[in-house]
Amino acid sequence: MVSYANMKLKVDTSTKIVDLGNGTSVEVLKYLPINEKYNLIEITLQKAYENGIYNPLKLDMHFALNLIYLYTNISFTDKQKEDEYKLYDTLQSNGILDKIIDAIDDDEYNNVYTLLVETEEKYNNYKKSLVGIIGELANTVNQNSDTLREISESFDPNNFKNVLDFAQAANGNRPIE
Repeated sequence: MVSYANMKLKVDTSTKIVDLGNGTSVEVLKYLPINEKYNLIEITLQKAYENGIYNPLKLDMHFALNLIYLYTNISFTDKQKEDEYKLYDTLQSNGILDKIIDAIDDDEYNNVYTLLVETEEKYNNYKKSLVGIIGELANTVNQNSDTLREISESFDPNNFKNVLDFAQAANGNRPIE
């Protein structure tokens, strides 16, 4: 039997140098640790989710940007990240996205992309299931319960006297109960 400790294994943090032109080169990780892959997938899906679906355009954009953020040593300011559409367009139109993605090992890239697609599919199936629908309804009720409570606590029927008088007149002057 071989002891794991005796194997002296470490996570591969090696990089590949990519020439971006204009005398600029960046490092691209050969392997991204699993917790970072998890973050990449979750953040991509969160940012691409709108109106109950995953927008394919946003999914593609955020996946590409997250590959850049997590696999390279390119640093971006918070200001630069504020407009991710512009950032994506700039990186894409200058060929930088393609160079970075080409530098990522095919197996590594395909693994992360497959996990993204499978996770999206699982989330979609869950959201369509009865359990998912009930969970979403419970979330909505919980999010709105404070607002509903505040409205009911601050409701004063005297503030709506004109509305009540009108309703009573429309009801043949019979009392509104």
